[in-house]
This record gives sequence, C-alpha cells and structure tokens, in this order.
Amino acid sequence: MPLHLFLFAATFLTATALGARLQMNFNGNLPAFDLDRDWSIFVDVWRRPGLLRLGLPYSMSLLGILLAHEFGHYFACAWHQVRASLPYFLPAPTFIGTFGAFIRFRSAIAGRRELFDIGVAGPLAGFVFLLPALGIGLALSRVVPGIGNLGEISFGTPLLLRWAEMFVFPGVDPMHISLHPVARAAWVGLLATALNLLPVGQLDGGHIVYAVAGERHSKIALASILLMIPLGLLYWPWWFWAAVLFLVGRKHFHVFGHTGLGRGRMAVFALTILIFAVCFIAAPVQYNNPGR
Repeated sequence: MPLHLFLFAATFLTATALGARLQMNFNGNLPAFDLDRDWSIFVDVWRRPGLLRLGLPYSMSLLGILLAHEFGHYFACAWHQVRASLPYFLPAPTFIGTFGAFIRFRSAIAGRRELFDIGVAGPLAGFVFLLPALGIGLALSRVVPGIGNLGEISFGTPLLLRWAEMFVFPGVDPMHISLHPVARAAWVGLLATALNLLPVGQLDGGHIVYAVAGERHSKIALASILLMIPLGLLYWPWWFWAAVLFLVGRKHFHVFGHTGLGRGRMAVFALTILIFAVCFIAAPVQYNNPGR
C-alpha cells in the first residue's frame, strides 16, 4: 500500500475513534472531551469496532475539510505544472484525532504568481468546505446550561463560529452551547486554517506573504513569531510553536520570478487576511481545573 494511502487510512481510524467519543459525550450532554476519561476510546474501538460508526459524522466532515485544503494545493500545482505529491495525512490519538496533512513540492515554482496561487488555494478550498459543516453542525447542536465549565478543558471560540452561534442561538453564551461533532469538525477546520495562514516559513501564509512581499517575508515572519510569546500567556503551546518556527520558519525558499501579482490576486490576499481574522483562536484550549 502506498504510504499516503496508509497514512490516510490510519488518520481516518484515529479521527473516527475520536469522533465516536465526541458523539457519545454529545448524546450524554457531557463536555466534548475529558482528559482523564476519554483517552480510552482509542483502545475501546479495538474491542468494540461497532463504536466507529458513531464517529463517522465527525471524521468524514473533518477529513473532507482537510482533503479539500490539500487538493486545493494539489490542483493549483497541476494548473501551474508544478509536480507535487498526493497529501500525506498525520494520524494522532488526540482530542482532534489528527495532526493535519501536507503535500510536498517535487519541482521548482516558477514565480511569485504561481507561488501565491498554490499557497492560497488550500486555505480557500478548505474554508469553502468547512462553511456547510459549520452550518449543519450548529443546526444539530443544542443548549446545555454550563457545559463549557463542566469538563477539565474548554475550547476557544473563533469569531466566525461566534457569529454563527449568535445567529442560531441568539442571546446564548457560548459556554452553554454543546457543539455537535460535525460543528466540532468545523472548529478544527477553522483552527487549521488560521494556523496554516500564519505568515511564517513553509506554511501557506508564509508562501502567500513571500509572494506579496518578497524578501521582506523574513522580517514579517520574525515579527509574527515574536507576537506568539505574549500569546503563550493565554495558551502555552504558542511558546513551543514560536521556538520551532524561530528555528525553521524565518526563511522561505527563493522564487526567481518577480512579476507583480496584479489587482485580482491582491484582492484575494485581502480576503485571506479576513479569513485568518475570523478563524484565529488566541487560546484554542483552556484548562478549567489547572491544579488537577
């Protein structure tokens, strides 16, 4: 079996197992994920494979969003005659079920226009696919008073999700909304979109900013990394990401073409900034009982 197919199958398994736990917790009006109790799902599905069917709404929604993102890059590469690998997914028994996915460039990118199109195609495609998941997921969600404070962890709310919640549940505090697993998949898609649009290194945002700003990318990347330090006061993994990106994310590979992007691409660039703003979560996970 090719490696990318094996990794996709493994990711489908971990995401579906996690989705089964999310569905069981949703059905029981419990918090989405409990750090003490819910890790067992990754063992339980081996003993009771029938549980996996409960996780399909989550895993199919999430993997649909991630596939759209990666194939956005892949088809943009094909359009510009840049050789690229099929997506490699990263399975992970975590409270989102995966570490995401990536593709690899296997030939040079001719110029900044090509780099911009390839970089921006993924986030735009993934964003388009997460919108219906968000709408359907919220339609299936419900109000459970105080549910956001019941578990050990709670999840941050990006602007787009909050606006959608205000439309579906007017006047209801987000801490009282129990998100259906499909809406939780959209939440992961929002988080992944924002992280990918960080203007650093080989992330999509790094490609986009290099296409727009050229060698000034390194200064923008360094400023972005430094901004992660105060964010670490809200959510400590920002410090880890800042350290890793400081080592590997300050530079971008050189692209020789210098043709301007034009008004159309600059308008798309402005759109990506807006998408980043409505997807960004300063503290994706908050610990309700840090002393435990």
